[in-house]
Amino acid sequence: MKPKIVVAGLGPADERWLTAAVRTAIDRIPVRFVRTERHPAVSAVPDARSFDAEYDRASSLEEVYQSIASSLVSEARKQGEVLYAVPGSPLVAERSVELLLADSEVEVELLPGLSFIDLAWARLQVDPVAAGVRLVDGHRFDVEAAGQRGPLLVAQCDSVDVLSSVKLAIADALELSETGLGALGSSLQLTVLQRLGADDERVVMVRWDDLDREIEPDHLTSVWMPQLAAPIAGEVQRFAELVATLRRECPWDREQTHDSLRRHLLEETYEVLDALAAVDPDTGAGYDHLREELGDLLFQIVFHCTLAGEVGQFTLADVARGIHDKLYARHPHVFGQVPEGLAPGVNAAEVADNWERIKKIEKGRASIFDGIPDALPALLFALKIQKKAASLGELSEDVPAPASWDPVLTAAKRHPTPQAIGDLLFAVVNQARHAGVDPESALRDAAIRYREQIKAIEH
Repeated sequence: MKPKIVVAGLGPADERWLTAAVRTAIDRIPVRFVRTERHPAVSAVPDARSFDAEYDRASSLEEVYQSIASSLVSEARKQGEVLYAVPGSPLVAERSVELLLADSEVEVELLPGLSFIDLAWARLQVDPVAAGVRLVDGHRFDVEAAGQRGPLLVAQCDSVDVLSSVKLAIADALELSETGLGALGSSLQLTVLQRLGADDERVVMVRWDDLDREIEPDHLTSVWMPQLAAPIAGEVQRFAELVATLRRECPWDREQTHDSLRRHLLEETYEVLDALAAVDPDTGAGYDHLREELGDLLFQIVFHCTLAGEVGQFTLADVARGIHDKLYARHPHVFGQVPEGLAPGVNAAEVADNWERIKKIEKGRASIFDGIPDALPALLFALKIQKKAASLGELSEDVPAPASWDPVLTAAKRHPTPQAIGDLLFAVVNQARHAGVDPESALRDAAIRYREQIKAIEH
């Protein structure tokens, strides 16, 4: 027979809320454990050993719960059966119980108790099913609340640090939201519920920005949020945490620097380009591969952000905020009034012209050519130079680029000097630009066709 762990819920407050089944189990099982002694009903479990010391010893909550589960399994093997009493109900915000249920070496019996959330719905007068409420852990609010607009019931808000992190997450959501709560942000009211079911039960309303100033939290504190201003990017946050974990714990990732990652960034970029070339929008073929390659490229971006964050330079959030603000400023025809001196932005050409003019002002550049890296591949470099010149309009006509390659082709045949060959290639790029053809892709396609022809002869 497997060793057995009976998990009993102690309810939301003192022992008045204990069920008859839980009382019977306490009386019957002599070897007793409680997750914490910081609960009003723990006096109903005599001679119980607590795991409070684990919270002081461990470096993270996950380590605490792993240690509790491991200790309980070990004791159950020795004793045959043990009792484990937890606040509230066993399956409501009890990570240690999740770990026990996942362990195939022990049998776990659950004795439900009245949870604090049952009392919360009554105090808030909310039907959680009809309202679509999500229960989240205050210690993991930025991850578990990600992508959620509310309503949310935030449990385990047991310290000022937790309340502060919740407040900062709300502040970020308000800051990033152009719509949503908007002007309502500063007056957003939250409901704080403390010690539900106890004689000193407290239910109060506070402004979100006073959350960590007006509330003295304890282990029986939770927060009700009717709505959030904007969803928090959950999957991105989860991914950023994973990259940070790899950086701390993987030997290869720990050794990397911005410089060592350069070639990986370049390789992943080219693999994305290959994946883009294989996409067929009509049939949908190739999109799965493109998604995978974009993920590999995103890993490189997040990795560089992680390295920069380690030395206090910037984070992924800073990068996202920066590109958001840049795009917002460079699209005045979409988000606001077009400043004097810019085109109305009614077509793609006007938008491109405005982009260059705004960028020149932002960067304080003397020339529109400033910022084009000389190290770009030659075809792309020539194309960018020509596009920048064309954005000057009449000014660029003073130094016209050859529109046809006939004269320069003749010159290159007669005198194939580096300058003559360069002029020929530059003319070809110019012809491609006027035709709306990407010269890089066109040359690559031509090289691939030639390669396949030679391979056919080869075989």
